[in-house]
Parts: sequence; structure tokens; C-alpha cells
Amino acid sequence: MLLSSALRTGIRHQAAARRALFSTSSAASPLPLLASRPAWFSTSSEVPVDDPPVVPPPVAASADADTGSGTNSSKEEDKDLEKALRPSDVVLELDRHIVGQQDAKRAVAIAMRNRWRRRQLGEDMRKEVTPRNVLMIGPTGCGKTEVARRMALLGDAPFLKVEATKFTEVGYHGRDVDQIIRDLMDVSMALTKKKQTEKLREEAKELVEDRILDLLTGPKEGSRGRESFRDMLRQGLLDEQEVEVDVPEGGPGGANGGVFSLGGGENNNPNVAAMSDFLSRMSNGQGGGAGGKNKVPMERKKMPISEARDVILELELDKLLENVDLKKEAITAVEESGIVFIDEIDKICSSKDFSSRSADASAEGVQRDLLPLIEGTTISTKYGNVNTDYILFVASGAFHAVRPSDMLPELQGRLPIRVELKGLTEDDLYKILTEPEANLVRQQVELIATEGVTLDVQDDAIREMARMAALLNKTVENIGARRLHTVMERIMEDLSFQAAELDSGDTLTVDKKLVEDRLAEVMTKSDLSKYIL
Repeated sequence: MLLSSALRTGIRHQAAARRALFSTSSAASPLPLLASRPAWFSTSSEVPVDDPPVVPPPVAASADADTGSGTNSSKEEDKDLEKALRPSDVVLELDRHIVGQQDAKRAVAIAMRNRWRRRQLGEDMRKEVTPRNVLMIGPTGCGKTEVARRMALLGDAPFLKVEATKFTEVGYHGRDVDQIIRDLMDVSMALTKKKQTEKLREEAKELVEDRILDLLTGPKEGSRGRESFRDMLRQGLLDEQEVEVDVPEGGPGGANGGVFSLGGGENNNPNVAAMSDFLSRMSNGQGGGAGGKNKVPMERKKMPISEARDVILELELDKLLENVDLKKEAITAVEESGIVFIDEIDKICSSKDFSSRSADASAEGVQRDLLPLIEGTTISTKYGNVNTDYILFVASGAFHAVRPSDMLPELQGRLPIRVELKGLTEDDLYKILTEPEANLVRQQVELIATEGVTLDVQDDAIREMARMAALLNKTVENIGARRLHTVMERIMEDLSFQAAELDSGDTLTVDKKLVEDRLAEVMTKSDLSKYIL
């Protein structure tokens, strides 16, 4: 009797569980129901009694993990940046492309690392720590400019390389040194926009998918039909389907395309740049409007979904970027992490041996204008005022005709770290031809390989190239590693001409005898002006 009553109770519980299982919606996942069944309900022949049920991790824990993912990711980015800017890693990265000049590499690596160290300090101490600007001195062709070019590729900080000879003293026609900071702000704006675009790209892709579904089915379409179209869209079955998309008139630049450009295309004066921007917005109907909202004229175009996806993505990214203060972030990046490399600074120096003062508008006057810029001042740009107190300046020059002491004493004091780069020897030239990842020999091998022809450059031929280049630097003019370009092109002239006529699979060999024959005329001629770069 007790057994039959227990059996009936078990049957009732089993029927209730089945009704709860099949009464749920078909769209709901059955996994939570399976987890909520009684312990005695099992499909196996044995009923688990002692083993406790497996409890899935609580949802709140995963939600907390998700909310903390942004902080964790930012910390991971800081750690990655910390590792990437370690001085040893910077030197190793520069060694991949530049031969020798360890002193210059170490000075640059320490300067870049100090930028990160300063950002880790407290607010009070951070204001007191100023960057230690660097002056690199060395003969032409020894790697000064290459160091700057590789620096720009290392960090994600705003970086600008300028030529000191392109600027004139205030009051003369030309570019004044304040334009350096304005150009650096343009670089920072582009870099900041790129970073924010990458952060918002995934969110924008989801919006693009919804926008395309609205164009295909309409916003009021049922969820079942919309999801079927979503699956087809993700599988690429609708890429050839044409839809009508509203795009700005005249492309990304708007209808006017910048017709109102006052004072030339460079906009040296921030007031002129602001006026040009105002006139452009007025011509596009953006100047006045309720609430001050910008209204760009739109036009409707018909295009396949494969093309519309990219167009809508750009439009959605622009809408999302409107909620981000790009100007503020760009100005902060320049003020805290900006790096300016001033090349050929010796060309704006005049020797003190001459009693008369130089009349060149790009000489001492530019040095005087650089003084407040490097020491720290506020520059007005079209994005706002920029403080230059904490911008790192790296200057370089060959100083053939003048000495570093010919610079203004105040400017010398603002470049406290001096690094002397050594001239290149024959061994250095050989390393330049073989060690860097994109050395000249490899470049020629890859170029000839596009014709289906193999170029075999023997080691003794490379040694002879380095010897000839070093000899020419001594006897004609020392132009450093740039001499290797002259030697290489002289040797490869006939081979490059013949390579297109050869059959696929043929081999061209460059040996020591070929190098000697090609450069024999160069070494015997007394007039070598043709081969001076």
C-alpha cells in the first residue's frame, strides 16, 4: 500500500515536470529547464541520490566580469605599452633597421621611456618633470633621419618630423615655427580619430546590419522574417541586392568641398582657418539652424549591399564620433606625449668666425623663434590652445660648416642631451648591405624576382661594394650610406635592363669581377661629379 502511494506521487511529479517543460515558449532555451528538474527525475536507469546537482555559475558573476572587462583591457593596454616602450626593446627594434649608432639609440629609447614614466607620477610631481630634449650630431648619411623615421613607427604618440630650413623668421613671408605645433595637432587629430574609430567599429557594424535590414524589410517587419533576412545577410546571399542609401552630397567633403579657403591651402593663421571653416559651414546650410545642429545635404543613391555596407559603416562611425570630444583628446595627447623631430638644425646656424650677421631669413631669427617653443609656450591652433611645456623635441644636424657652439646659447641650453653619431666605416657599410631586414641587396633580389628571374649576389661582391663605397666617400665626398645607392644602381643598371627579356627560372649572378668591371670607370675618372648625390 505504501509502495503504490509512493509510485502515484512520483508519477504526479513526473507529469508536472513534463507539463512545465512543454508549456514554455519554443524560442526559450531548454537548458535552464533541464537544470531545474528534480533530483529524482533522470533519463538513466539509476537515480542519483547522494550526488548534489551541478549548479551553473551565477549570472551576476559573469555580468560583473563583463563590466570590469573595460578596466581590465585598459590595464592590459597599459602593460603592453609599458613593455613596448622599454629601452631595451626600443633599441632592439631600431637594430632591425639601423646599423650601429648605439649611443643615439639609447638616448632616444630613454627619452621615450621617460615619457611613460612621467605619466605614472602624481599630479604635483608630474608638473615639475619636463622632457630632456636631445641634440644628435653626426655626418650626413650616418642614420640620424632614419632614427626619427623609425621612432614614428614605435609608439602611438603624436610624432612630427620637420626640416628647420622650411621656416622663416616672424615678419618674413613663409612659415613660422608656430606651424610646427599646428601640424602636430593635425597628426594628433588623425591619430585620435583612428583610435576612437577602432573602438567604435564593432558597435557601428551592428548598427549597419540593422540599417540594412530596415532597408530590406522595413522597421515594422516581424521578428521571424527579420531574423531570416539577418541570416541571409550574414551568409552573403544578399550582397547583390540593390538598396537606396542616403549619402552626403559630393562625397565625404560635402557639397562645397572646401571652396572657401582663405590665405592659401596651408591655413597658417588659425583665425583665417576658423573663418574658412565658418564660411564652408554657412555655404552647406550648417551655420544657423535650430539648436545649432549641423545639417549636411544628402542625396539618395542606389547601390548593391556589398558597397552599401561600407558607406553606411562610415556614416554610422561619424554619428558615433560626434559623441566623442576628439579635439580635447588630441590636445591632451600632444601636450602629454607629443614628439617633434627637427632635422637639419645646423643649416639655420651662422658661423661666429664671420663678423657680419647673416641676412638669411631662415637663420638666427628662426633660432630665436624656436626658443619659446622649446622652452614652453601656448600656441593657438584651429582646435584650441596647445601648451608646449611637455612636448619632447629631438634636433639633429651634420654641423659640417658650423659647430654646435655656433647655435644661440639659449637654444643650446634647451637641448641638454647631446649624442654624437660616428661616421660609417667599410664594415658598417657591409652590415648595412646585409643585416637590416629591408637591405639594398634584398630589395634588388625581390625586384628581379618579379620577372621570374633569380638574382644571386655573392658575398665577395657585397664586400667589394662596401669597399668601393667607402673609398668613394674618402676620395670624393663623404655622403655616408647614401653612397651605397649610387654603387648599387651602377652595378644593377645592365642586369635590370636584361631581366625583363630573360626566361622564367633563369639566374643572374653578381660576383666580385662584375662589381670591379662596373666600377672600374668610376674609380679611374678624375671627374666623379656624376656620381655625387
